[in-house]
Amino acid sequence: MNLLEVCDLHAGIDGKEILKGINLTIRPGEIHAIMGPNGSGKSTLSSVLAGNPAFTVTGGSARLDGKELLGQDPETRAHEGLFLSFQYPVEIPGVSMVNFMRAAVNAKRKYLGLDPMNASDFLKLMREKRKIVDLDNKLASRSVNEGFSGGEKKRNEIFQMAMLEPKLAILDETDSGLDIDALRIVAEGVNRLHTPQNAAIVITHYQRLLDYIKPDFVHVLYKGRIIHSGGPELALELEERGYDWLKAQPDNTRPEDACI
Repeated sequence: MNLLEVCDLHAGIDGKEILKGINLTIRPGEIHAIMGPNGSGKSTLSSVLAGNPAFTVTGGSARLDGKELLGQDPETRAHEGLFLSFQYPVEIPGVSMVNFMRAAVNAKRKYLGLDPMNASDFLKLMREKRKIVDLDNKLASRSVNEGFSGGEKKRNEIFQMAMLEPKLAILDETDSGLDIDALRIVAEGVNRLHTPQNAAIVITHYQRLLDYIKPDFVHVLYKGRIIHSGGPELALELEERGYDWLKAQPDNTRPEDACI
């Protein structure tokens, strides 16, 4: 069974259409990279899948593990197993990481019909997951992202992902603003969390992130459509040649990404 099925997805903002018929199929265990020039719709796609109310869906469907996402609120999508790592994580002053994560974990457990996690088990879980991204205990005890560097904010997001164990993680330009060491730590965290049962979408401009997070498929999004798909070698070719050469090429998307 496919984990994510996006079929002929159209969406926009303030009356302007940005996504113009996205087709994308992701199976469990796969990592898909989405690349493309600025303004092509990459971040819009992630926002629409996550349920950002600023965007209006005008057509198509998006199913996660067989359940339609469109029309559900962002909280329900998250409880169903979708996680979005933001390009620019926000600070939440006055809300401690411990309270924030415990509320998030127990909200998901309640949705799934499970009992809340007690304080002792929760703190044990936090200690285990912090190690995945080398998140300092002092940072984990502070308000959410308050005073964090760019790299610390990105590590914190991967820590949150580790705590929530999503079926599908969408990483929207996670490499933005990271130095080499922070990039490596964040990428290693993503790799350690990857299993045959879950999947990830990695949105990026640069091959350097894909040196650490190896994609199974690379898709090129241009003017609101996926115009080309290939294996990991496509990212290397894009790094060398840019995007202009693809604009004149015939559509090369995967047959399985066509709507049925």
